[in-house]
Amino acid sequence: MQWMSVDEYSELTGLDVSSIEDLIERGKLTTKVENGMRLIDPSKGANAVVPAQLKTLSRNNTSEMIVQPQFVEKTIGTIINLHEKVLDAKDETIESLKNENNFLKEALASLQELYDEDRKTIHTLQEQLKLSQQEVEFMRRKYKLMWNKAIEEHTSN
Repeated sequence: MQWMSVDEYSELTGLDVSSIEDLIERGKLTTKVENGMRLIDPSKGANAVVPAQLKTLSRNNTSEMIVQPQFVEKTIGTIINLHEKVLDAKDETIESLKNENNFLKEALASLQELYDEDRKTIHTLQEQLKLSQQEVEFMRRKYKLMWNKAIEEHTSN
């Protein structure tokens, strides 16, 4: 439990000190005296503070404004429910982004594997091309030598 001074409580709630004293006298707020200083438990007496603040506001208005504590409780409940829905939606969004991130990682890994395989295939084809070019060059020289020999034999006869 966190206790606060009357001045701190006044600043927190926006009530003046005399209104807080009135709530204390009526037993609407939980208090204790420590080291000669009166302390208030801010977690207690919220129902007493909110209507008192609303009465102060309604005095300043020309029309009467009456708000029941049940209305305040329902409003707070609605706000909490909406907050929980926002948190749930946030969690769903985070989960969806994690799944998408995992999918993209897997796709990238798959593309990397394909790239590596293609690189190996290209290397193999380049080696085969070199061998084929060497074989063609060998055959060209062989036929050139054969034709030169055949021409020489034909011219010498």
